[in-house]
Amino acid sequence: MKLPFPTLILATGNAHKVQELTRSLTPLQVPLRSLQDFPPITPVEEDGATLRDNALKKATGYALQLGQWVLADDTGLEVTALQGEPGVRSARYAGDQATALDNRKKLLALLRDVPIEKRAARFVCHLAIANPEGKIWYEASGECHGRICDDARGEYGIGYDTLLEIIEYRRRLAELSPAATRLIGHRGRATQRLLQELKNCV
Repeated sequence: MKLPFPTLILATGNAHKVQELTRSLTPLQVPLRSLQDFPPITPVEEDGATLRDNALKKATGYALQLGQWVLADDTGLEVTALQGEPGVRSARYAGDQATALDNRKKLLALLRDVPIEKRAARFVCHLAIANPEGKIWYEASGECHGRICDDARGEYGIGYDTLLEIIEYRRRLAELSPAATRLIGHRGRATQRLLQELKNCV
């Protein structure tokens, strides 16, 4: 695969996300770096109305700062019974300084009276790659469907992953191995589509 970029910067400092994306992007066979390799960086404000808005804004903003090709993502949990919340505010659901535990507690409190069979939810991930001039070249998205359970389980995921049960597997997303997550997880599916997009365009 002949690519337009010799190196790709992952627009995140989250070690778990860097590890997951690095594994999924192995077929690119190019060096991958993260924001941790480029201090100091001015954070790009994630104030978009949609996950796609934030992914594009981060890809563009960090590409212009670094003068590099940048891959950015934004991911959110959408719960049907809550009209799509927390959605674009998934990471800040319980407040701007909220922890993952705070967010999970708020979500479960709002779902306290909702029976398990009516707790359908999905993770959505949007990926975007921008060139050093800040132009978006490639985009892809992926989804992972399940339902929200009251008890947190699993060691592999982050955030709400411990609550989302993949019904056909009867296991939380966070209980699935990294290899399984790359196949059926929202970020894994988005990455697969991005790789196909890159293959079709180069």
